[in-house]
Amino acid sequence: MAKSKIESDRGLNLRMFVTGLLLVLLYAIIITVLIRVGVSFGIVIVIAGALLFSQFYFSDKIAMFSMNAHEVTPAQEPKLHEIVDRLCLLANMEKPRVGVAEVDIPNAFATGRSPKHAVICATRGLMHRLSDEELEAVLAHELSHVAHRDVAVMTIASGVGMLAGLVSRMAMWSAMLSGGGRSRDGQNVVLIEMITWVASLVIYVIAYLLTMALSRYRELAADRSGAILIGKPSVLASALVHITGDIGRIPRTDLRKAESMNAFFFAPALSGGSAASIFSTHPSLEKRLDQLNKLERQLNG
Repeated sequence: MAKSKIESDRGLNLRMFVTGLLLVLLYAIIITVLIRVGVSFGIVIVIAGALLFSQFYFSDKIAMFSMNAHEVTPAQEPKLHEIVDRLCLLANMEKPRVGVAEVDIPNAFATGRSPKHAVICATRGLMHRLSDEELEAVLAHELSHVAHRDVAVMTIASGVGMLAGLVSRMAMWSAMLSGGGRSRDGQNVVLIEMITWVASLVIYVIAYLLTMALSRYRELAADRSGAILIGKPSVLASALVHITGDIGRIPRTDLRKAESMNAFFFAPALSGGSAASIFSTHPSLEKRLDQLNKLERQLNG
């Protein structure tokens, strides 16, 4: 198949490259810390490799399971498949699998380790609330994520934080249960384990902030590419306002159940105020709408 008509975003590519390098460095630091505290090199590689492998190869299944989603055929969801078919034709892309999440929260997400293994999923709440034109705009945004290949990078990035969190918990419990003993060479075991805990916690925070920064930029990149693909930034802006308003009316208990998928959603299930923007998975609604309004003026004069 010829090259996709969804253009590559240089800013996103640069950020994914830099984030990848920094995450590799953090992985190396975690492995070094584990080896220094006495964990064998073989066990370290097995733990890190197993986590990375499972996240990378089973990310689509994990995401679909967590959202109570399932793949649908054209016979089951003809309108949804029609829209995806039309978008793939416009983008000159191979069609990803199509799924539906049986939840009332209006949202959508894309997942999968590569375009060939991608899934675009819409929630039942999204399909019930949006017009066909707005639904197409949201799915164009998600198809842009697939074309940009940022889903795989986000999946791998989240693995570093998980590994660092696992190490910090292991060190904390080990320090609590060791009783302040000393190793054979006289080193204080609790002190070493507390240092390991602090180091792992710092790595977790750094990995989390890197992931969030990349997540915010990739949403802006997908907004832009999706709007250009359909040629109607104002429709994507309308869908964004519609979804954000409807999410605000969903019970918080339901939103918290889906919060772990925030980084992959079209719009966050829960978001903090402006003071928490550094920890947000998405740019502010105002920033996204401002970009779409500027793009509308550029395209239509």
